[in-house]
Amino acid sequence: MSTAGDLLADAAAKLTLAGIEDARREARVILAHALGLDVAAIFGRPERAVSPEEAETFASLVARRAAREPWSRILGVREFWSLPFQLTQDTLDPRPDSETLVRAVLDALPDHQAPLRLLDLGTGSGCLLLALLSELPAAWGLGVDLSPGAAEAAQANARALGFGRRAAFLAGDWAWSLVGAFDAIVVNPPYIAAADIAGLEPEVARWDPVRALAGGADGLDSIRALMPEIARLLAPGGLAAVELGAGQADAANTIATASGLAVFARPTDLHSVERCLLMRLAGSGPAKNS
Repeated sequence: MSTAGDLLADAAAKLTLAGIEDARREARVILAHALGLDVAAIFGRPERAVSPEEAETFASLVARRAAREPWSRILGVREFWSLPFQLTQDTLDPRPDSETLVRAVLDALPDHQAPLRLLDLGTGSGCLLLALLSELPAAWGLGVDLSPGAAEAAQANARALGFGRRAAFLAGDWAWSLVGAFDAIVVNPPYIAAADIAGLEPEVARWDPVRALAGGADGLDSIRALMPEIARLLAPGGLAAVELGAGQADAANTIATASGLAVFARPTDLHSVERCLLMRLAGSGPAKNS
């Protein structure tokens, strides 16, 4: 019968060869999951005996991770804004950098008790919209995604998190079928230049939906299409936030201005990358209830 320490050493070597950073830490996380224990229990008892069945389960998980399948995909869930989001093959795996957009929107909405109408374009798992709803108790939101599978996954996440009556999701091509006015619009569009996708980390390039990544030759195709729609749907005094890739803020700012939007902030993420634009309609100040 193998010990936890032996299995960890072997798994860490395999993950290191696969190019995974901090391979030993990941091996501990995987072994803890396979054994139904917390990581501290694994760390403190390398001599713990592991049954053949447990070892087989562990080996299978390590093989998947060594193939660069993200751990969140293996588990089928990703934590975002301290909330668990179920993932499917149709949804982007939410990144911590996207929490920059959520925080920026909340900081720009001084009245969190207002009955706001929210719109999330390219909703994916629904993480942006549902994170905002968790902080805005009187708000209601609509999420739209080109993929019917993503819209279904987002609706399932809304129900699981207790927001089923405060959120609706539909499949559609951005906002072109929508009418009305929204107090806040959030978007995490595809913004990777087509030629750069193959060079992304395998966890992204192999496992995230390509259409959720590819933003055309310069990564800005979706942003060009979206800015006029945002201006059309944004309520007077409303707020819009669009996530960006590194180095895109100046170009996106120009596109926004040409579409009738005024950029008033360009928040940065933990790596000092300008991660999103915050915008209002040109000539429009904050709404009284936002």
